[in-house]
Amino acid sequence: MKIDRLVSIIMILLDKGRIGAQELADMFEVSPRTIYRDIDAINMAGIPVRSSAGVGGGFEIMERYKIDKNVFSSADLSALLTGLSSLSNMVQGDELVHTLTKVRSFIPADRAKDIEVKADQISIDLSPWTGSRSIQPYLEIIKTALQESRLLAFAYADQDGNKTARTAEPYQLVLKSSHWYFQGYCHKRKDYRLFKLTRISNLKMQEETFIPRDYQKPILDFEKRWDTLQTKIKIRIHRSVMDRALEFCPYEDFAPDGSEHYIVRFPFIENDYYYNILFGFGDKCECLEPLHVRTEMKRRIQKIAAMYGNP
Repeated sequence: MKIDRLVSIIMILLDKGRIGAQELADMFEVSPRTIYRDIDAINMAGIPVRSSAGVGGGFEIMERYKIDKNVFSSADLSALLTGLSSLSNMVQGDELVHTLTKVRSFIPADRAKDIEVKADQISIDLSPWTGSRSIQPYLEIIKTALQESRLLAFAYADQDGNKTARTAEPYQLVLKSSHWYFQGYCHKRKDYRLFKLTRISNLKMQEETFIPRDYQKPILDFEKRWDTLQTKIKIRIHRSVMDRALEFCPYEDFAPDGSEHYIVRFPFIENDYYYNILFGFGDKCECLEPLHVRTEMKRRIQKIAAMYGNP
């Protein structure tokens, strides 16, 4: 049960007065049964939420009730401040500022310093060190289009650099492995697509609106699929690139080879993406096994050398 969802439900009840279980379930993409469990948890926390049946019924906080600031622990408030502050680094907007203000209003004066110290112990900065400066304004455009159900028009480059004009209905912003995407229904492909923001150019929000479809959430967890596709190859790396190699495999897959090198069991799929990962280590990496991967590496190196052999 997520504390952020519980806090959001409380805020919605304070703002709207009364709301149905199904509407809350649709907002948070959970089942009505989960919402009922959340309401029970809110009641147990000391906030009296009552329900009414029939047309116009739903949940509401009892009249004249004021939330006790002690309902949230220091850890709860610190976690909320950390999460909201990390989002505000990338996604601007009045609603985030207002939410941060509301959360801070729950902090009792005698616990304020302790909670702020705990919140500062973890810093989550989602903005890149370097890279495309178009990400921030694109996030704002997409966020507005999501709120207003407006079409987006843009040029999209595939993995080979080929650009096509696209029009899409946006449904969700996604942050996955430090990269931003948006999930939308592509009119050109007539299907749902996950668009990577760094591949988008000339993004424009259209005046035209759309009626939202039955939304299909993107599949973001490929761990089981990768386990069936990936094999382990043996590479030898210099210790200077160990930190980068650790982004792809755990320390348990590293074995010292002298004082300067490691033998690594490296996850690998035979495609351009994974070969380019190995080439990204430069001369600090040598593929030892299997032979056919090592042979393919040599072929690609020879092709690069031939390209630079001509004046």
